[in-house]
Amino acid sequence: MSTAKILVVDDEPQIRRLLRTTLTGSGYQIADARSGEEALEKFRDYMPDLVIMDLNMPGMGGLDACREIRIGSDVPIIILTVRNAESAKVEALDAGADDYVCKPFGMQELLARIRAALRRAPTSPEGGPHAFASADLEIDFETRKVRVGSHNVRLTPKEFQLLRYLVSQEGKPVPHRQILQAVWGPDYGDESDYLRVFINHLRKKIEPNPAKPKYILTEPWVGYRFAAGDSE
Repeated sequence: MSTAKILVVDDEPQIRRLLRTTLTGSGYQIADARSGEEALEKFRDYMPDLVIMDLNMPGMGGLDACREIRIGSDVPIIILTVRNAESAKVEALDAGADDYVCKPFGMQELLARIRAALRRAPTSPEGGPHAFASADLEIDFETRKVRVGSHNVRLTPKEFQLLRYLVSQEGKPVPHRQILQAVWGPDYGDESDYLRVFINHLRKKIEPNPAKPKYILTEPWVGYRFAAGDSE
């Protein structure tokens, strides 16, 4: 069983109680907070391995708290939201979240997301890519640095892991299920819409023109393919 420390942030007492009971029973150590402000205080003192954050709270909301945490930490953050619109999911990813779960949610789904978020890929796996460079995109997989044009780009840990896997399969059409299970783990496989949100967000960060991607290409009815383009 895991001994990872999780900070649960939600203004609803029943949600905090449910998550504390379930996650403690799954072997996690739990601290909780009722607001974004309290979450930042608890975060500094508790130093969690993962944060579960409600999106809508009185005072400082989940997005602002997520942005504050991201200033100095790459800890995995899972956002809880009652909004199922893709724009809300992208907004959460823009704020630095690694994942999102829509309310109401099943505990088995949330536990799978937690396991996936805590599963860190090595920065330079044996046989995997060490770097990628083209005229407008540079990736150093050992230092986790990404540069688009003249600008450094910050990726969340999960975005970086997704990009690393796609580059490792350069030129090959990779099915949705294969990507999901390689990056998120064996509990995943049928969440093609979920993968699409992450792909679209990653394109916004690394593509010179996200509307006409040159690196992360869609393979209709199959999945995605990383194209080297004019790589050096």
